[in-house]
Amino acid sequence: MTAVTPESRIAELGLTIPEVAAPVAAYVPTLRTGNYVYVSGQVPRVDGVVLATGKVGAEVTAERAKELAAVCGLNAIAAVKAEVGELSKVARVVKVVGFVASDPSFGGQPQVINGVSELLGEVFGEAGVHARSAVGVAALPLDVPVEVEMIVELTEG
Repeated sequence: MTAVTPESRIAELGLTIPEVAAPVAAYVPTLRTGNYVYVSGQVPRVDGVVLATGKVGAEVTAERAKELAAVCGLNAIAAVKAEVGELSKVARVVKVVGFVASDPSFGGQPQVINGVSELLGEVFGEAGVHARSAVGVAALPLDVPVEVEMIVELTEG
């Protein structure tokens, strides 16, 4: 019987772990200290292409933004995997911070960031349950509608 791993769960979801995007400024995709990996903000890019631009509640629907948040989450997972090798080394997703470029009248940031939270639950099970902030902002880099960062704890240092 094959062990169920986060990688196998990703495959069951019909997803593939992407290559980690090169930083667009002076930072690194991840920083590991002790048993923790801090993942820099990830935007909804696939193969270097930004999937959407604009404000949620104006040019981008909340439903589309939730999908884009999941893409950000998959990119964050890819960054963790690149740092540690195997996702089974993740003991717990500790914290997720989601930024939503929002039209001034939009207040559904938590529902948008559910896109990444739900993905993390599907991939990591109970270890994917995390603390979270969902923050509305005026603008994000590259005019993307959503950006996600996270912190994970590893089973080993």
